[in-house]
Amino acid sequence: MNLSNGLLLLILGSSLVPGLAIFFLREGSHRLRTLLNMSGAVLKMALVALLTWGVLHEQTFETRWLLAPGLELVLHADALSVLFVSLSTLLWLVTTVYAIGYLEDSPHRSRFFGFFSLCVTSTVGLALAGNLVTFVLFYELLTLSTYPLVAHKGSADSVRGARVYLAYTLAGGLVLLVGAVWLQNLAGPVDFVEGGVLSQLPTGLHGQLIWIFLLLMIGLGVKAALVPLHGWLPQAMVAPAPVSALLHAVAVVKAGAFGIVRVVYDVYGIEFSADLGVLLPLGIAAGLTIVYGSVRALSQDNLKKRLAYSTVSQVSYIALGTAIFGPLGTIGGVVHLVHQGVMKITLFFAAGNYAETLGIHKVSEMNGVGHRMPLTTLAFSIAALGMIGIPPVAGFVSKWYLGIGAMEAGMAGWVLPVLIASSVLNAAYFLPILYRAWFKPTTTAWPNEQVVLPNAETHASLLWPPVITASMALAAGLFAAAPFSPLEWAELIAQREYLR
Repeated sequence: MNLSNGLLLLILGSSLVPGLAIFFLREGSHRLRTLLNMSGAVLKMALVALLTWGVLHEQTFETRWLLAPGLELVLHADALSVLFVSLSTLLWLVTTVYAIGYLEDSPHRSRFFGFFSLCVTSTVGLALAGNLVTFVLFYELLTLSTYPLVAHKGSADSVRGARVYLAYTLAGGLVLLVGAVWLQNLAGPVDFVEGGVLSQLPTGLHGQLIWIFLLLMIGLGVKAALVPLHGWLPQAMVAPAPVSALLHAVAVVKAGAFGIVRVVYDVYGIEFSADLGVLLPLGIAAGLTIVYGSVRALSQDNLKKRLAYSTVSQVSYIALGTAIFGPLGTIGGVVHLVHQGVMKITLFFAAGNYAETLGIHKVSEMNGVGHRMPLTTLAFSIAALGMIGIPPVAGFVSKWYLGIGAMEAGMAGWVLPVLIASSVLNAAYFLPILYRAWFKPTTTAWPNEQVVLPNAETHASLLWPPVITASMALAAGLFAAAPFSPLEWAELIAQREYLR
């Protein structure tokens, strides 16, 4: 095995090995646990930077293990996987810093950070999966590694939410497995190849391929929270704030959305998917989810639940972009994979700060919080405006490309109304929060204020992560045309998918 192929294993091992070691640490081993967490995260970033440079210059990174005839585990890096791995790695580093501060003096930290590292390993593994079998394996490992994180608090609500999460995701995983086995039986081993691998199959198999596509979309749609498969997501909001941030921005919902992109572009191929007629139903399902999630968010007073329904809506922009036949729609959907991640993680970091520092869990409790926690609320405001689609925050770039992509594909008649309705609804459930935070006076004491330091709004390890990710969301919009920006990388992906 040469260094290029070994790089993929090193990327996986940089979170797996520290995670396994953390399980065996005593609760009092705070410094060693922090060292293992941070060194693994920083090492992974350095390794992913090398991978990114290599993929940009079309260097091949692939490792294969033959388990049985026709059954291989494959790790492979391409432009799409690098985009997702880079997002996961960068946000893992920031979330690790946040989680260390958030869980200070909490019990079971070694268990938490052990599963936290396994969760990231599973996410990176499915991003680097080179075939459908490997993807399904890491997809299920992600379910099992995140369940203990959702149930971490150990309360009745946490255990109940974790069980709902496990029931949904295991059922979705089973449907995905059935679809993958059926497809492998029909077409043989299914590698991920830019442009797809199924278009040469006989016409007589097209009917089966449509049913298989439906099974795969259902299995992936559970984690991607497509309506009506989204019911687990609001229930999982009982998890600690770092877990909520991880679920919504980096791991679970993004794994489902990423899988949808993989299946459409690199298994079926975008042109063959259009010929089969499966893109329009996928787009309609995404459009309904976008509007439904936004409508449900309007009535939620619990801040994290409002953000959860916002995720149901926002993640489906990725599926919508995938269903728009044309490179511009592809760019809009793929770049939103990153843009939604940095904006949504900012919102959950801020929500965690409000809860930990002031005991705020409800929108109705947020009057004047911008004056008590200005930097946290500024970060929240930037991310919220980006979710609405207001320039120059990153969310505007995603919606712009989705809109012009729909016009290019002749789908503007229904896609543009969905985008406009979603933006209006986003404004309707985010702007009242900002108005309360900045312009309404505080009339009562905070529910449970924790004094950190004089003149400090909260602990530094809680304050700076949302400030950093909000800055990233702003920079991704302001410098969208810059080299190595998420938009430029999405353009590279679209170019490779449509030209090969």
